[in-house]
Amino acid sequence: MKTRSVLFALSAALAIMSISACKKESRTAPVQFLLTDKPAAYDSVNVHIVGIQVQINHDNSAWLPIHTKDSIYNLLDLQNGITTLIAQDTIPQGVLQEVRFILGDGNKVVVNGVSYPLATPSAEESGLKVKIGQSLNETLNTFTLDFNVAASINEVNGTYKLAPVIQLR
Repeated sequence: MKTRSVLFALSAALAIMSISACKKESRTAPVQFLLTDKPAAYDSVNVHIVGIQVQINHDNSAWLPIHTKDSIYNLLDLQNGITTLIAQDTIPQGVLQEVRFILGDGNKVVVNGVSYPLATPSAEESGLKVKIGQSLNETLNTFTLDFNVAASINEVNGTYKLAPVIQLR
């Protein structure tokens, strides 16, 4: 009886060790996203960023949310080398394929002292996507996203639309 108990305990321990050994070790990588802007001829350009999501390793079905401060940023305050931290988190290690900005409804452009709503077609739903295509390291991965305001805003008959041109620097 005692031998059976010992054999059973050893069998159970071996089974647990086998299952544990089969699990892959999941590694993570810290990331942060900075925002900057190239000069443009507007009084201000306010973009309401409510969230950022990332896509790792071509997994089209899984957009991972990144801790993002829901804020309105005047992009023109972020010129000439000035950046601001907009998101920081730890995500699974792999290849960062894309970043997606989810915008809120506080987007506007000020031209000659007059404020206009800045239309952001689909940016409040599917987001603004930026291709990255870089492998993540175990150390801090910093991505500076340059929002080119001059190339991103289109004005037609007094209506301003955001067609973002965002580049990785």
